Amino acid sequence: MSGDLILMGNEAIAWGILEAGAQVVTAYPGTPSSEILEAAARWKVEKGLVHVHVEWSVNEKVAFETAYAAAMAGKRSAVAMKQVGLNVAADPFLSAAYMGLVGGMVVIVADDPGPHSSQTEQDSRLFAMLAKVPAFDPASPREAREMVLRAFAVSERLRMPVMLRPTTRVCHARQNLALGDLPSPAALPRARFERDPARWTATPRFRYLLHGELEAKLDDLRTLDDGCPRLTGGNATAPRAVLASGIPWAHLTDLLTDEPALAAGLALYKVDLSYPLDSGKLATLADLHEQVLVLEETDPVIELQVPCRDRVRGRLDGSVPRTGELSPEAVAQAVGTFAGAPVAVPSPPKGADRRPSLCAGCGHRSAFYALKRALPKGILTGDIGCYTLGMNLGAVDAFICMGGGIALAAGLYHAYRTDGLSDAEIPPLAASIGDSTFFHAGMPSLLNALHQGARILCVVLDNATTGMTGRQPTPGTGVRADSGQGPQADIATIARGLGAGWVEEADPYDRDRVLDLVREAHAFCRSPAGTAAVLVLRRPCIQLPDGGPAEPLDIAVTDACDGCGACVKLFECPAFVLPEGAERLAIDEVLCARCGQCIGVCPKDAIVEKGGRR
Repeated sequence: MSGDLILMGNEAIAWGILEAGAQVVTAYPGTPSSEILEAAARWKVEKGLVHVHVEWSVNEKVAFETAYAAAMAGKRSAVAMKQVGLNVAADPFLSAAYMGLVGGMVVIVADDPGPHSSQTEQDSRLFAMLAKVPAFDPASPREAREMVLRAFAVSERLRMPVMLRPTTRVCHARQNLALGDLPSPAALPRARFERDPARWTATPRFRYLLHGELEAKLDDLRTLDDGCPRLTGGNATAPRAVLASGIPWAHLTDLLTDEPALAAGLALYKVDLSYPLDSGKLATLADLHEQVLVLEETDPVIELQVPCRDRVRGRLDGSVPRTGELSPEAVAQAVGTFAGAPVAVPSPPKGADRRPSLCAGCGHRSAFYALKRALPKGILTGDIGCYTLGMNLGAVDAFICMGGGIALAAGLYHAYRTDGLSDAEIPPLAASIGDSTFFHAGMPSLLNALHQGARILCVVLDNATTGMTGRQPTPGTGVRADSGQGPQADIATIARGLGAGWVEEADPYDRDRVLDLVREAHAFCRSPAGTAAVLVLRRPCIQLPDGGPAEPLDIAVTDACDGCGACVKLFECPAFVLPEGAERLAIDEVLCARCGQCIGVCPKDAIVEKGGRR
């Protein structure tokens, strides 16, 4: 496959990985990074790359360690994740920098300035500085693919992992790319792990020596000309200079194409490798100009490496917004103000103000409705994923991170116990979590809750996929990234194996049974012989081929409806249409999944099956 193709940034990264000869590619899904492994898996099948292993790992830590082991054995490997996924993989990430490797390894961490679909807008380049790992910062899909190849070269030269840090606008942009051919399997190295106790099993004393070795590697990297800021346009002798990387660089070039007079008064420098930068060359650059404006997302990683602080402008002094992504408008405003020639910046169009909602027909909606009704005075903790949207239904009171809901519920239980309250006096406590998240980080939390005697209910919402990030398979489906079949993990069996004394399964569409099971589970939790209880609610995602109702129903609204809006508040189905001031609810026939979950929600029994049951 050579020639030109229009590819998404994530697809361009995936092709770069395969073009570079990586043979082990791992990931855990998370927007904006998910399409990287999906594309690699697709091309593996289409191109018959039997010599390449791709996998959706159960979490980012496992994904990192699997890819790192391949690099220990001399293979090229890659691991992909989003920025909060690096938090999960932080432990091996920092150790791998010390230990080094034999083959090349690229760590792709997709950041989400904004944030658009994340808990934080953290800058992974700061993690690279912490770990002392080089970080490339692409400005386009084309650069992202090229930087993958460069990152592998640097990784093998220094024998250490290298980070590629695309952002949402790079990951999801599309660009015409000229692609090279994939390497022949015969040209790739054979796996060979060589014992080296001082490196692979290093004790603290040897880790100290490895730290010194790591610092020497970074000093070597700082001498690379292509990694340093390079003058790319404008006026080299101008008193003001702009130093930019990533998407802000792309916005800057667009701005100066439209405003050539502005470019004539600025020296323009581009940064590809955000860390490490050569302080001496940065000092020379700063000495050439009276002021330097740094444009980068999201934190001042480059800015902090530039000496002559009194002449540097950027995030730290407020010349650039301290939060959020740098939109074209934000770049234009910052550069215009810096150059003393303000640019007219139109206000971006305002989108519709509508909060995210569970899909029509989603089984989670009935699960949350039943949970709230069964435990009206309960404290309900949640997790990261589609089921976070249970907060709209009043069924998620708190969440923090992947797998955190179970631990939050357990911590609340212990907090109330320290007041000397009996189990009967403690508010009901229930944690909801998805199937993929249960495999990712929920199992250790459940084990800990059971071991520590936290009498809580864990509700696993099993929709047979990783829904919010693009419907990737989970260990519960038995399907692998390349569509191969593996063992099928059963959540109920795992829960029993961890020691849960009460485990039941149900279909969330069967709301009456779910109500009864939630009450039964809570009663068990607080009984003398109780433990944490686990209720597994299985219903395929409505977006999957088998995710709809077995017997679709036609739903009608009777004359009993007076437009009170209770159904919208209690159930929030996207198919409900109730404009402000309307006297009666309507059902959007296009959006309606005909699942019948809304029957019985109306306090006046105004939502019914046409010609059938109420």
